[in-house]
Amino acid sequence: MSSYQLDLTRRPRRTRRTAALRTLVNETTVQASHLIQPLFVIEGDGPPEPIESMPGQFRRSIADLLEECKELAGLGIPAVALFPKLDAAVKADDGREATNPDTLVLRAIRALKQTVPELAVIADLALDPYTTHGHDGLWDASAQDLANDPTVEVLCEMAVLAAEAGVDIVAPSDMMDGRVGAIREALDGNGHQKTAIMAYSAKFASAYYGPFRDAVGSSASAGTPHLDKRTYQLNPGNRREALLEVALDEQEGADILMVKPAGPYLDIIREVREETDLPLAAYQVSGEYAQIMAAAERGWLDLERCRDESLLAIRRAGADMILTYFAKDVARSLAGVPSDAPLGA
Repeated sequence: MSSYQLDLTRRPRRTRRTAALRTLVNETTVQASHLIQPLFVIEGDGPPEPIESMPGQFRRSIADLLEECKELAGLGIPAVALFPKLDAAVKADDGREATNPDTLVLRAIRALKQTVPELAVIADLALDPYTTHGHDGLWDASAQDLANDPTVEVLCEMAVLAAEAGVDIVAPSDMMDGRVGAIREALDGNGHQKTAIMAYSAKFASAYYGPFRDAVGSSASAGTPHLDKRTYQLNPGNRREALLEVALDEQEGADILMVKPAGPYLDIIREVREETDLPLAAYQVSGEYAQIMAAAERGWLDLERCRDESLLAIRRAGADMILTYFAKDVARSLAGVPSDAPLGA
């Protein structure tokens, strides 16, 4: 080996030399406490239904959901986000089932808050699981667009019903103008000042939502997982518009802001982080999950390393919390529990 040596004062590799040194200078971590597990709930008492386009994810009955959430809480995951898949028979153009006081997701919230009270529960506010057309609000066929203000009125009613069921956070994901302020007013006016709002503030019209639409049945209703929602979701090329939406949601009273999807929009996460002091969430969506799982199944990627790196990048960009379908597996890994072992093994 050559004796040649550079005359360097600064050698950054010194602090990478051992695992202990790398730990000391580590700037970003992903812990179970940073993660939110999205969950899909269905009617009945049957076994969990596998979601073909999301390997390892299931639609669960309320009874099975409770058992899953007990395990998640035991792993240190602080919150879950619930999404219902409804029978086609209860769907309608106006999504009226969304304001049924005994609808599926409200029964699931009540059961969860009674059984696993320490777990924070997030309720999605949007009409796509409830409508025959699969859009996130009330569809105006003549205009070929969503009716903004009438949709907001329904979202307010959904928010109050979710708060009455005991939900901790409502999360409007519809991207209607003015909905955060209207929901805050509705919650406060009905005695739910303590219910928080997680606003899907910068939700882009992304091609990465297809597996989710399969999971909740909105793609089947509409006939395609690639339903065009560009009249209300953000243009993927628009950075400044995203920051405007974020600023408006903060002004209207959002408690937590969100960027969705996460991985393809790390630049937006970083810019939002620099513009606000509010807590910031990012949603690693179904397509992000599916592409990592599919590549790993084919042996093209190391699943655990790519999974962990993808989440680390989202945290490094500035997200305080991440909604991710990997939440349970990451928490088990951090706890030293094999992915196929029962909790406590």
